[in-house]
Amino acid sequence: MEWRDRLALEELAVAKPLPASFYTRPTVDVARDLLGKLVVFHGLVARIVETEAYLGCEDSASHAAPGPTARNAVMFGPPGVSYVYFIYGMYFCLNAVAHPGDPASAGAVLIRAAEPLRGLGAMRERRSTARRWQDLASGPGKLTRAFGIGRAENGISLVDGPLRFLELPVGEALVVGVSPRIGIRKCADWPLRFFATDHPCVTSSPLNRAGTPALAGASPMRR
Repeated sequence: MEWRDRLALEELAVAKPLPASFYTRPTVDVARDLLGKLVVFHGLVARIVETEAYLGCEDSASHAAPGPTARNAVMFGPPGVSYVYFIYGMYFCLNAVAHPGDPASAGAVLIRAAEPLRGLGAMRERRSTARRWQDLASGPGKLTRAFGIGRAENGISLVDGPLRFLELPVGEALVVGVSPRIGIRKCADWPLRFFATDHPCVTSSPLNRAGTPALAGASPMRR
């Protein structure tokens, strides 16, 4: 397919921001339900096709595991804000803070991959090494680079800020799979990665083939 926008402004105009209550639920449920939603930032738009849930202190792979710190304080705050962190000395990662609202709880959903819909020209300028439009945001570091998301976007509202998640009244139905998370050593078998099966913009991984169906209302770990 050509490097061109595939979502009309008229379609985008009727998309509604996800309310704060969307994020005040178990992190796993939010991770599953973010699939198919739109991420919008300064005119750039993409459809979320892959997420991972990171839980509270019981999740050794989560930044929340040590308890509140200067780095992870956003995870222990109100749901519905962004958590952006720097990793490997070169990549930013975008997360949505999500948990039932208990001040002692924590949780965040990593946005692992998205399907570019508007602003592909600007994304391509930032991701000049991408050979296909499908690769512009097919990983957490690729996504933030394509969108120009960085440290300044940490801790901002996802409901009414410049970085938002939206829902179309009639969205494309996705077949959702679930698998263990990618690239971690601790709690590596926990089934907390959700992805659109057979989607060209999902992170390339053998886990895509080994994933199992994820049914709405049947989250593998409700925390």
